[in-house]
Amino acid sequence: MTTRVLLYEDNPELRMSLSALIRFSENLELLAAFENCSGVAEHIEEFQPDIVLADIDMPEVNGIEGLKIIRKIRPELPVVMLTVFDDNDHVLDAIMNGATGYILKQHLTTRLGSAIEEALEGGAPMSPLVARMVLNHLNARNHKADQYGLTQREKEILKSLTDGNSYKMIANRLGITHGTVSTHIKSIYEKLGVHSQAEAVGKTLREGIV
Repeated sequence: MTTRVLLYEDNPELRMSLSALIRFSENLELLAAFENCSGVAEHIEEFQPDIVLADIDMPEVNGIEGLKIIRKIRPELPVVMLTVFDDNDHVLDAIMNGATGYILKQHLTTRLGSAIEEALEGGAPMSPLVARMVLNHLNARNHKADQYGLTQREKEILKSLTDGNSYKMIANRLGITHGTVSTHIKSIYEKLGVHSQAEAVGKTLREGIV
């Protein structure tokens, strides 16, 4: 069965090279290739792709903005980002906005086919260097939480609080009483040096505590 691919890449030479690579692949069909994501909503509707490949850094509407649009209209559609290794912040931004996978551009000729197959099977294809960067980021976040001396239960409650859940919802999810939640949250406030839920959530998001 042929996989229908939509491509976004602003570099003309790389776009042509990738287009040729996809066209010559036995199981892939290139639907269209564009220099940015300015018309991505219309493209998704018109072409109905099985997967999207998008450069992260493009003029006008970049890959991350395009990803946000795609997630609103086709939440389940695999979107694999194309990146360079010094694009750390953008890669992490793409992760938080629901990208399916990330391939370094220098690995495209050898990894593209297997990455597409992996993404379609529900996996999250990543070049090794990108995977290491993501792991380092997660380790740094865990270390940040440890610096504040948060217990595992406090981390769970803070994460749930950051997700927008009420005390009652947190209590129900964790199988504890409303009073116990209040006690843990008071301890969290003291350890973080904040005085309200808004301050706690803001600090958590800014510093990547959980």
